[in-house]
Amino acid sequence: MENAATTTALLEHYYSGFAQKEGWETVLAEDFIFTGGDMTHPEPLTGKAAYRQVIDRFSRVFTTMRVKEMIVDGDKACVIGTYDYAFPNGVKTTGNVAEIWEARNGKLQALTIFFDTLTFQRNTPA
Repeated sequence: MENAATTTALLEHYYSGFAQKEGWETVLAEDFIFTGGDMTHPEPLTGKAAYRQVIDRFSRVFTTMRVKEMIVDGDKACVIGTYDYAFPNGVKTTGNVAEIWEARNGKLQALTIFFDTLTFQRNTPA
């Protein structure tokens, strides 16, 4: 079990890099588990490379992000992130994403996210 300070440090590194769109993946476990993104297919993706593909697509539409709130309890955390989006069709919007994390062995091990997927389906080409 990670302590809260370790989990917080991992998340701070992740979000600092994520906001700059570089270096964020260094704190992920190789067998990282991601659940979310398409709530019609809730099966988790496993592996850092699989998650990287999801984020490569997502990075094309978010322009800025900020951590609105972070609650850490040992190896578990909940983060509310605020993202500004600019979609290819010209639509711009801001939305919050609930991100539930788990850390293990000095790495971020799992992430489950909840957000408005309908906005993405309507504004992002397949």
